[in-house]
Amino acid sequence: MPKTKYRNTRRAIFNLTVHIVLVTKYRRKLINAEMGAELKRVFKSVLASWDSELIEFNFESDHVHLIVSFPPHKLLSSLIANLKATSSKTMWRKFEPNLKEFYWRKRVFWTGAYFVASCGGVTIDVLKKYVQNQDSTPPDPVQNSSHQ
Repeated sequence: MPKTKYRNTRRAIFNLTVHIVLVTKYRRKLINAEMGAELKRVFKSVLASWDSELIEFNFESDHVHLIVSFPPHKLLSSLIANLKATSSKTMWRKFEPNLKEFYWRKRVFWTGAYFVASCGGVTIDVLKKYVQNQDSTPPDPVQNSSHQ
């Protein structure tokens, strides 16, 4: 079984990983191989500026999947908003003729919503058992006192 990779900052040791799915506006099937490669490049660049890391990336013609590791001091919703805004602007700058076929004058790329789910090294059941098996009885101060 592989060892969990923890990252650290000055104040935290962490392993925060999420699965993000972004869907094209109106679920248009427009992402081709060239666009997919450009999206991956943009996502890596944005994540690096957020002290985050793209663990895995894949796409289909109407959506992308990202597995992202990010630090606890970053707001996930802001990170996702930045990923969407930057990638949308880049796609319009590089692929405007193609995108005009699908969106006419609207300069959109992604739908307003997104999917995100946490990914962890253990299942919820394993974590529940760990918490349940912790010693919940507080120590008796009289027994632990050195003044007997």
